[in-house]
This record gives sequence, C-alpha cells and structure tokens, in this order.
Amino acid sequence: MKPIRFHSWNVSPNEASAIQTNLRDKVDIQPLPSDIHLVAGTSVAIDPNNDIIHAALVVLRFPDLELVERHGLSEEITFPYVRGILAFREAPPIMKLMKRIEHKPDLVLFHSHGLAHPRRFGLASHLGVLFDIPSIGVADRVLIGFHDEIDSKKGHHAPLIHNGEEIGLALRTKDGVSPMFISVGHKADLFSTMKFTLECTTHYRRPEPIRQAHLAVVTQREGEEIDIDVGGDQTTLF
Repeated sequence: MKPIRFHSWNVSPNEASAIQTNLRDKVDIQPLPSDIHLVAGTSVAIDPNNDIIHAALVVLRFPDLELVERHGLSEEITFPYVRGILAFREAPPIMKLMKRIEHKPDLVLFHSHGLAHPRRFGLASHLGVLFDIPSIGVADRVLIGFHDEIDSKKGHHAPLIHNGEEIGLALRTKDGVSPMFISVGHKADLFSTMKFTLECTTHYRRPEPIRQAHLAVVTQREGEEIDIDVGGDQTTLF
C-alpha cells in the first residue's frame, strides 16, 4: 500500500495540531463499500521504560476472518505524549506496516479514535485520509464526549456526544461487557461503521481484526518474529 498524501512527522506539538486541523476537511463521510473482502486491524503497545513502541497489523479475509497477512515492528518513540495528538507517536510505525502489505485491504479498523477526537481527526481518520482508504476507529475508552446508559445485550448502543454533536457510538459488542467506542475514520458513516464492527465481532469484546492485532503486538513486544503471509492457505493463528 502507498499513501496518497504526505507530511512530516518530525514536528512540534503545535505543528502537529495544525496538521490535524488542516487535514480534517479531507475526511469523507459515506457508507462503507458493500464488497469488502479483506479487512485489516492494527494495535500498538508502549514500553515506557525503554521508550519503545511496538506495532502490529493483520489482514483478514472477510467474512470468515481467516488470517491472510501479519506484520510487526518495534522502534524508538520520537514524539512526546500529548493528549489529542497521539497519532504522531503511533501512526509512523503503523504507516510503515501498511506499506508492507501485499494483499491490500478494503477497510482498516484502527485501535484508536476517528472523529471522536477533540479536532475530529484521530489516528483512524489521519491514516485513512493519508492512504485514502475506508477506516474505522475502535477504542476501548472514551477520549471526549459522553453517552447515556445502554442495555447489556450485544448490539445495543448509544450516541457519543460532544458539544451537542454526535461523534461516535458506545457499542456493546458482547453481552455484559463494557462497550467499545466506535467512530468514523474515513470513507465511512456511523451506521455502516456500527454494522461492520458487529459483523467482525465473534466471541470477544474486541472485533476480530483488532483482537488479532492486539495478540500479535503482545508477541511482538516479547521479541518474537510475527511477520507472516499465508495468503488464502491458513486460518487464524489466534
């Protein structure tokens, strides 16, 4: 995969915020394509003691969610922790992994926020725009906004509201567990984002592309080689 837009990642926090503001108008809100055959998922893990970030990316076949490709890397963190511009810490290694992909996905689920972000431009939107690929933000926690209580059954949801605007959803992806927080990244809308996230969720809280990427990044963090390209010949290893 190759990005269609570029900017420097070696910038100050103020410059990073300005880049987000300048690019957010590029986000395209539209229904997800109906012919999705490959879906990618990403995850990162931070080692604060050594200033190392570990990243993993998986590509799965849809709808059977079998593994097609998996990549990982570990590198030094070069950007400080600043709330609202975490993309400048996490996106560079993910971007490198996306460039390695041999089987281009039709959609990427990023373990991050999309429009549910102070400047409406979280990592899922950021990399979605740079690669011009449909993308969804899937997060474990709220970054901004609030939501009403939701039923404990899978599929129940409530709008995530910030400054009177619906910026995402709190979505119950499994009976009786805490909701996930989903938002549009790029070339998606909230309804199709919710529908697809549920279609990618099996027996776990996290949708399968995110879950497998998380398991892969744990292995990457332990120093094991995780890169693999099995094409259509092998089911998931997790």
